Amino acid sequence: MDGLIRTGRLLYAVAVFVFGLQCLSSATGNRLPIPSIGPPWTQGGRGLAILVGFGLMAVAGCLVFRWYGRLGANLFGLGAFVRGLVVYLPLVLREPTYPRPWTYLFELTALGGAALVIGATFPGVVPQGNIWQLRLAMVGRWMFAVSLVLFGVQHLLYAVFIKALIPAWFPWHVFWVHFTGIAFLLSAVSLMTKVQPGLTGSLLALMFLLWVIVLHTPRVMRARHDGPEWTNAFVALAMCGASLVMAGALEKRALRGEL
Repeated sequence: MDGLIRTGRLLYAVAVFVFGLQCLSSATGNRLPIPSIGPPWTQGGRGLAILVGFGLMAVAGCLVFRWYGRLGANLFGLGAFVRGLVVYLPLVLREPTYPRPWTYLFELTALGGAALVIGATFPGVVPQGNIWQLRLAMVGRWMFAVSLVLFGVQHLLYAVFIKALIPAWFPWHVFWVHFTGIAFLLSAVSLMTKVQPGLTGSLLALMFLLWVIVLHTPRVMRARHDGPEWTNAFVALAMCGASLVMAGALEKRALRGEL
């Protein structure tokens, strides 16, 4: 289980580091190797973009080197969730039938929830030692699971649009879109009820990793200066890491009864 957690934290940290680079790229007129930034990370101004960029890179370093890792994970988790509420919830309320703000809101919710769970995976967090961290992690687990429900519903409702994102050489587009939607819903139930969470998290991680390899990497290579394509690829990588952390943390005996 510790191996899953460490690998998941590393993948998640790599994605957060790239999000930081994207913010700096946006602030410096796209002179950095990573192209212009896309949602849900767009910043309002140059100064804020620089501040957030270095902040995200610092969080990534904390997760990798475990130096104030718990604090970095919690700050990122709460910050991502608050950003979703402030920036995208008003758009959802204004145009509830428009799917894109829903996606951005729940991407931030999922990544924020995963960060709170990551915070509980650092040494020293046990039921007797840090009850508040475990409560945050429990909230994070539900944030992640509820986001999977939204992603599942979107795959079922917007199958015609989503199938266009699948490479042409891949067979049975509509089937795989519906299969993915149902998989998201079943995964959400598993994480909510803690029934076979290790298997669920591992399969989710495999699915997201395949997306990175089969879907997102070719799209990035075809559109190297398209910021949203880079963002989507590393959101998928972060979700892969988050799923591994969920698998390891929920199966680990020290956390299973509390998380």
